[in-house]
Amino acid sequence: MCGAHRHLTLLLLAEVVLCAAALRFQDVLSNGRTSPVMHHNKIQGWSSDQNKWNEKLYPFWEDNDPRWKDCWKGGKVTTKLVTDSPALVGSNMTFVVTLQFPKCQKEDHDGNIIYQRNCTPDSPAQDQYVYNWSEWIDNCSWENCTSNHSHNVFPDGRLFSHYPGWRRRNFVYLFHTSGHYYQTIGRSSAIFSVNTANITLGKHIMAVSIYRRGHSTYVPIARASTTYVVTDKIPLFVSMSQKHDRNISDSIFIKDSPITFDVKIHDPSYYLNNSAISYKWNFGDGSGLFVESSATTSHTFALQGNFTLNLTVQAIIPVPCKPVTPTPSLPTLAASSNSDPPVPNETTEDNPDGGCHIYRYGYDTAGIAIVEGILEVNIIQMTSIQMTESQAENPLVDFVVTCQGSLPTEVCTAVSDPTCQVSQGMVCDPVIVTEECLLTIRRAFDEPGTYCINITLGDDTSQALASALISVNGGSSSGTTKGVFIFLGLLAVFGTIGAFVLYKRYKQYKPIERSAGQAENQEGLSAYVSSFKAFFFPKSTEKNPLLKSKPGIV
Repeated sequence: MCGAHRHLTLLLLAEVVLCAAALRFQDVLSNGRTSPVMHHNKIQGWSSDQNKWNEKLYPFWEDNDPRWKDCWKGGKVTTKLVTDSPALVGSNMTFVVTLQFPKCQKEDHDGNIIYQRNCTPDSPAQDQYVYNWSEWIDNCSWENCTSNHSHNVFPDGRLFSHYPGWRRRNFVYLFHTSGHYYQTIGRSSAIFSVNTANITLGKHIMAVSIYRRGHSTYVPIARASTTYVVTDKIPLFVSMSQKHDRNISDSIFIKDSPITFDVKIHDPSYYLNNSAISYKWNFGDGSGLFVESSATTSHTFALQGNFTLNLTVQAIIPVPCKPVTPTPSLPTLAASSNSDPPVPNETTEDNPDGGCHIYRYGYDTAGIAIVEGILEVNIIQMTSIQMTESQAENPLVDFVVTCQGSLPTEVCTAVSDPTCQVSQGMVCDPVIVTEECLLTIRRAFDEPGTYCINITLGDDTSQALASALISVNGGSSSGTTKGVFIFLGLLAVFGTIGAFVLYKRYKQYKPIERSAGQAENQEGLSAYVSSFKAFFFPKSTEKNPLLKSKPGIV
């Protein structure tokens, strides 16, 4: 009797040892990461990583295992795993994994891996197929083969889903995060979404292991991982722009000119589509609080200085109402002096229409600088200069220009064809204006004709321009130029401080359109100086860019 008990005890002990030695999903999919055993909320549609792993059908290799070198014909397979994180808790988050095969290999429409024809001139003459899985399936009918009857299963023993075309999906994708795993079959790429309602807030790691179909087992070919974030704050980004601003990234803007603020909420799964969203602004200039229902608003700063903007976004999200359960009465107990009631992460309230909803909030803070700038430029007069026959090489025209705002330190003139589309040249010169902004700019033209001219005045922080259409007579003629203004005093304000150090000599410039409607629609005269010089300077038409012999004339 004692012998029988001893034998039974040994059998039980052996079973315990075998169970302890059996691989679990956590051991295989953690990619060598060791983490303490902890409780994780159940993720809908996922399984616990404490389930056993079928190592016989899905062998597990360590990172330094030499078998990795021969797991794929013709080279190494790499994989890329991306996500649309961060995700607001309760929304869906999407992951996409893509396999990248060795050079000259690709997947065909049947899911086989083939060599690309004429990939390289010295490609060896070889069989078209890298892996001809169609032949295996057609010859064996896969499930009809005795040896492969249990081959179409995942590592946990569950059968593959038999949806149309499932036999042509020759890769097994195994995802792992937060104590759970998700398994699916696919081709050279796979995409899936997971709901974040039960995922703990914070940063997490999503890992994926990919196996390919083999004759008797599945073969590991690649691993990858990426981080993702689940948050209870609405992910958002605020972009700021000002009409004709040259540098939107420096957070420097011009006073007395409206700034546009555009709020972008990151919600790729459209979780907030049916929510009531409001935007509360504090621009930091003492103008008060503004609540908007639109994601786009504008504000004009009347003072110079540094200001801090604060934005609060509120979303009222409709959700199913939870069943009301009666709360049993509790005996009266002495309250602990060092304990406070927990603050709920979300609140569920009744909607006026009888439903329930929760509140979510997003926040953004930014600092900007408001500076003085040139606000307006006007061409008030254009006059042809009378020249003698001996002096008349090119027609000359004087342009009298005024401006409002700060005083300019530089003037640029650009000449183009009558359509204001084809540039014929641009010249920039420094100017010194001490009191009133009143300049006379002398410009030489190659020959008589009709031209579109753009005059730009700039200082260290801003730039504005005016444009006109002008008819130039011969060099020996005199009188007032027959000019037809397209518009005078086009507001085109540019905010920039860094440009003073880098591009003092040649500022960024772009002529405006001929008509007022066209000019109003032009946005951002911003481009690199080098490209503008290549475009605008096939040759200079300026014969006397700065006539120092006549004071006050540029």
